[in-house]
Amino acid sequence: MITEIADYFGKGCGRCDRFATADCSVQRWMEGLAGLRRICLAAGLTETVKWGHPVYMHAGRNITLFGAFRNDFRMSFFNPGLMKDPEGILEKAGPNTREAGVLFFRENEAPARMEKVLRAYIAEAMDYAEQGILPQKTAQEIELPEELVEALDADPELAEAFHALTPGRQRSYVINLNGAKASATRQARIAKFRSHIIAGKGATER
Repeated sequence: MITEIADYFGKGCGRCDRFATADCSVQRWMEGLAGLRRICLAAGLTETVKWGHPVYMHAGRNITLFGAFRNDFRMSFFNPGLMKDPEGILEKAGPNTREAGVLFFRENEAPARMEKVLRAYIAEAMDYAEQGILPQKTAQEIELPEELVEALDADPELAEAFHALTPGRQRSYVINLNGAKASATRQARIAKFRSHIIAGKGATER
């Protein structure tokens, strides 16, 4: 996966063998992604790269992430449970996702048309970050490490697979990740576990 923002907008995310080719989904949606990038930077967000995707931050917290796919490109909000969504434009990333926090675009021109609304949603998320507000946790949920929450928000396929796991298998990953003291170690373990999770296995299963 890429680690430099210039590589994403020049070659793609590096997550598949279409990287740096004309068939790369990033290339197909470049105009729209560039529009989202302009809006985020104009709003004062800090640009970085995580999990091979552009991530935009504020007040030390992830605010939104971009993703490009064959049939659409997306802008995903972190902590979607906080978003009020007055325009009713946020959707769930997948059938097992609990909260709606994704904007799906199927036209390169869409971000420019929606700029006013996008700016308002970004400002709302930035305000929550500044105040340190997080969504309330429900009692029945397994408390996931922050790095895993961010990885699931960034990767719809991974999120769908993880939420489809039995509670015991989910817990096995939580226990494993919580055993690592450093955030970087937890992130590395998540990347290593990805294929295992997609296969429906627990952390200790072969």
